[in-house]
Amino acid sequence: MGAALAQEVPRAGVHEAIAPFPRQEMQAVFAAGFAAILDRHMERALPSDLITWGLAGFTLHDPSLRVERQGRELRLMRARRALISRVLPSDSARGKPEAIGMSAAEALLPFQEAAWAASPAIRDQGRDRLLRAGFSAIFGHLDPFSRYVTPEEAQLARERRLGQGSVGLRLAAQRGQVVVAAVTRDSPAAAAGIRVGDRLVTVDDEMVLANDLPGAELLLEGAPETEVTLVTQRAGRRRNVTLQRVAQRVETVTSTMRDGVLHLRVSGFTALTSAQVAGFIEAAFAGASPPRGLVLDLRGNRGGVLSQAVAVADIFLDAGEIVATAGRHPEANRRYTSLSDGDLTQGRPIVVMVDGRTASAAEILAAALAERGRAAVLGTGTQGKGLVQILLPLPNGGELQLSWSRIVMPSGWPLQGAGLLPALCTAGGDEAAATALAALRAGQQPMGTVLARLRALRPPVSALEASALREICPGLDGIERDADFAQALVLDAAAYQAALMR
Repeated sequence: MGAALAQEVPRAGVHEAIAPFPRQEMQAVFAAGFAAILDRHMERALPSDLITWGLAGFTLHDPSLRVERQGRELRLMRARRALISRVLPSDSARGKPEAIGMSAAEALLPFQEAAWAASPAIRDQGRDRLLRAGFSAIFGHLDPFSRYVTPEEAQLARERRLGQGSVGLRLAAQRGQVVVAAVTRDSPAAAAGIRVGDRLVTVDDEMVLANDLPGAELLLEGAPETEVTLVTQRAGRRRNVTLQRVAQRVETVTSTMRDGVLHLRVSGFTALTSAQVAGFIEAAFAGASPPRGLVLDLRGNRGGVLSQAVAVADIFLDAGEIVATAGRHPEANRRYTSLSDGDLTQGRPIVVMVDGRTASAAEILAAALAERGRAAVLGTGTQGKGLVQILLPLPNGGELQLSWSRIVMPSGWPLQGAGLLPALCTAGGDEAAATALAALRAGQQPMGTVLARLRALRPPVSALEASALREICPGLDGIERDADFAQALVLDAAAYQAALMR
């Protein structure tokens, strides 16, 4: 087979040299990736499925190729001709994950070599894109948040953890496109005239995808004083913009006082977030007129460090369980508890604002405070990202971002899928929100039945069931008057008590 795979005959009938297949790297990376998935992913997968799915992703860029499987026989087809056909190895679970992963990677390798030899379109993709395509197809069968991280992306992420450069853009997915959701004042992006609503097409010639916002955001980031080139589109016209990244200090918490109510906005969870939240609260309560209540704004907060979300919850809670994680691997099963001696807000009412972009660690914080009856939740349904990822290094310098556990609240319901629903829903507009607030003042609970259904969920939650709940208060981007309703709710004792989760 080696000679047959080394070259192909082009249409002109003249032999053309083919770039050698990166055999060693493909085998090493897929072996390590397969071992990690078999050992640590929260969903159980069979080696034969990993081989089949990985091959399907590998061949994705050539529609003339297709993968067929009948029982244990796997075939790579072009039209009616099988380029290669092999019997898949046993799915026996005996042995260490590393050995099983290597065996599966060795079984996949001849199919990859055959596809590489037969298809110029596949060869044109290069190693990283083929690796990404293979793992993306695998994770498409397992969960929506695991992903392959290229060596370059992994290096940028490491630099980001030490200190990052920014161009001042926040992104969002809208109707299948990546758009600019916010532009930081006085940032390189603002100086270049980029506006909210502009479509982002490419970053350094890499297409950005609406279903991979983290990947798009990683492309924007890099070391300070380095350049990045964007292609944006507005009103059908495209423009190329080259921006120089600037050093930024990540401040995730801002504070304002409004008519005796402390408003804290938390935009993400980094290593300093809990200290920043505690600092603002302690300063406010040290004054002559302590706050009458607190509004915690988590709208647009896409998460971050799980332990920091737990630490922020600890600021408001007495001792007790905050959240748990559950997975197949023994180390994935953990319980996070509140250890503090008291509530820094001295029992003042708390309203948490959430929206459709509130995700992951931010959902955990909001749900934990609601679950313990310490805060009322206002806004729209959240994203429903209730999976915990770990980063596992790969031999080529890349990483797997692997979902290895589910978030489960103390009473047993999972965040994944349905997310968190508010006690006061603002998705229907100002008039509907005002009506709901009036009902709460009268001691009624407009979302009571829905919240009871939410807390009765147990993993795994079906997509149909999650969708039915989410439609009751659909996730939208932060609504302008949410802060006004939150202010009113935190100051109205009767409405506030009715809005607490029971």
